[in-house]
Amino acid sequence: MTYCSLRKVTSSGRRRLVYLLFCALFGPYVVLAQEQLADTAAGSTEPAPATEAPVQPKPAVSPDQPEHQDKRILGVLPNYRTADGTVPFHSISAKTKLTIASKDSFDWPNYIIGGVFAGIYQLDNDHTNFGHGVAGFARYYGTSYADQVIGNMLTEGFMPIVFHEDPRYFRKVHGRVWSRVGYSLTRVLVTKTDSGNATVNFAEIVGNGMGAAISNTYYSDEQGFRDTSIRWGTQIATDALSNLLKEFWPDIKHHFRKNHDAPLLTTSR
Repeated sequence: MTYCSLRKVTSSGRRRLVYLLFCALFGPYVVLAQEQLADTAAGSTEPAPATEAPVQPKPAVSPDQPEHQDKRILGVLPNYRTADGTVPFHSISAKTKLTIASKDSFDWPNYIIGGVFAGIYQLDNDHTNFGHGVAGFARYYGTSYADQVIGNMLTEGFMPIVFHEDPRYFRKVHGRVWSRVGYSLTRVLVTKTDSGNATVNFAEIVGNGMGAAISNTYYSDEQGFRDTSIRWGTQIATDALSNLLKEFWPDIKHHFRKNHDAPLLTTSR
């Protein structure tokens, strides 16, 4: 999903924002994932017990009922279309696709996130014709939120129905850190069909292209091919980053929960 629209990547203020978001969110995920891999590697050197219970396969997920995932990453970022890629695949209906898109678009944190980025855009004076003050902020807020809703409904709802694609992000779950990073970032280009086969992610590419074109109707100062292409590419890049968060969030949550639940060591006197 598109958590926000980072429209002018050529803006110095926007570049700093993207850089800080990247360092703050991406860095810890890689470090903690590496620690997790190191722990796994260390554990693999221990002798295996004489008898091991057979590994039970994960239960299949019923159609139109995506397996349990946190509804919000960090309690804020909507996360309704994440699925476990290690469980048997089941297609979802057109109604479920639209439901996922609607939840990602209209979940209450989106209204707050839209306001935060509207304020950033206004401080950066992204669109001089929007003006300043409350009226200017309202225009920034409305267009920012419109970008989000249009992008989500097209890429997660309507276009997946048209192209018979599954809008969910299927976590890789296992593997080396950089393998999972590469997998998550490339899911904006590769997705599953309704039959479970891999295909080009037309819903993402075409949907965001349509969204960028539609936004020309309310960005009167950015209607050229270059500006539209920048919005299109930035939306896809933002979705790739959101996939990265979806891939590693359960690992991070487990890491912190494990540390929190660990018993405190005490010394006897």
